[in-house]
Amino acid sequence: MTCRRSEALAFSLVTEINHAMAKLVDIWDSIGIMEDQRVERMQTVKKHIDGLLHSMIKEEEALRHCIKTNIITSQKQLDTLCLELGLEPYKLEEDLTVLQMEKNLQCRVESLLKEKNERLRELSDLKKQDEELCVTLCATPYYIPSGSVPSRTQLQELQEHVKKLGNEKESRVKVFSGLRQDIRSLMDEMGHEPESSLERESICPDSDIFLLTHDNIKALKLLLNHYTEELLSLHDNELLRMKAFYEAAQPILEDLEKWKRNWALFQEFERKAVDPNRFSNRGGSLLKESKDRAKVQKLLPKLEEELRSRVEVWEKNQGTFLVQGQRIMNYIYSQWEEHRLQKDKEKNERMTKITETSQFKTPTKRALGSTYTTPTPNKIKKMPNMLAPRTATVSSTSSASSSSGSSTTFVCVPGRPQLSAKVKTICLGHSKLNSTLKCSLMQISFSFYCCRFSKKKNIYC
Repeated sequence: MTCRRSEALAFSLVTEINHAMAKLVDIWDSIGIMEDQRVERMQTVKKHIDGLLHSMIKEEEALRHCIKTNIITSQKQLDTLCLELGLEPYKLEEDLTVLQMEKNLQCRVESLLKEKNERLRELSDLKKQDEELCVTLCATPYYIPSGSVPSRTQLQELQEHVKKLGNEKESRVKVFSGLRQDIRSLMDEMGHEPESSLERESICPDSDIFLLTHDNIKALKLLLNHYTEELLSLHDNELLRMKAFYEAAQPILEDLEKWKRNWALFQEFERKAVDPNRFSNRGGSLLKESKDRAKVQKLLPKLEEELRSRVEVWEKNQGTFLVQGQRIMNYIYSQWEEHRLQKDKEKNERMTKITETSQFKTPTKRALGSTYTTPTPNKIKKMPNMLAPRTATVSSTSSASSSSGSSTTFVCVPGRPQLSAKVKTICLGHSKLNSTLKCSLMQISFSFYCCRFSKKKNIYC
């Protein structure tokens, strides 16, 4: 069909040329051009047609040569690719035109070039991973000749090799992390600073600098074992040292513990001394409290002096003796100073409260012309068997007072009410005092005894 169309076009081309030449002849006839001039003009037309056809033929021959050259080049390139990729040589089909041969060869070359580039890219990625893992694990990289294109089999083997190294790295990292944590804990417990490069690298936060070789892992295990044995030895030595220290310092520690107990009792007595409800106690608790307080106040200085003597001897022979980061006497002084500051603070708070309260009180107005007089107590002659209305001397009948054999004197300030509204007079020789009067007398006597003059026998209001 194609041949017929081309032949028809060639026949029509000849016909067109014949028609064109006939028209030229008619024009020349009408013009009256002579034969010689017609021949000349015919030669010019022929020259143009011959030149055009020659030029077209030349271009088509060049195209045919180019196609043949491309076929040869593509065939050579295709043979090289097949050799590099480990493929069988490509064979063209028979009875193909030049254009078909060129097209088939070019398509095959493009396909093999794409596969080559994919293999090289995959090889580059796998080799990069393989090199990193081999450096970390000190392993041997998978060998593929440089400059060659790997086969599919080689790429698969390399991929399996990289996967195996990755699993090995994960396993070693897990072992290394456990060893590093144990070594770091033991170093902290022993107070040991890293000395060798292995010790520094094993506890370095950047774990990538440590090579996860079999030898390094083995060295870490040996180091851990060494630390474990050394730590056990240190613990034993420290235990012996602490036992020896405790035996040597036992007298000081016991005295210090005794001082702490009495110091706690002293602070408790100090808190009770400012408690307004303490006078409501019954059964001689105030007397017992005052005796215990005096005992503690007398014992604390003795204990402090004994501690000072013991510590001086200790520090002269064995060095500074510290308690809670302080020397013992500095510690005791700080406790007393803290107690003093607390007492000053409480006193200031009470004074501030009294001042604030007094600002809101309104003074009482007296009548014009009236004067304030202090009532003069009635003069009553003291009888041997009677008490003065405002001064009384009572012999204590309590067990504590009996043991001391001393009497207690109470002096009433003028203007104060009677000790008991119910009892007006009490006979000195009476064996039993009224219970109400007795409680009042005891409360007043011991309150002043504890707060002001604890070392005196006679108490004055």
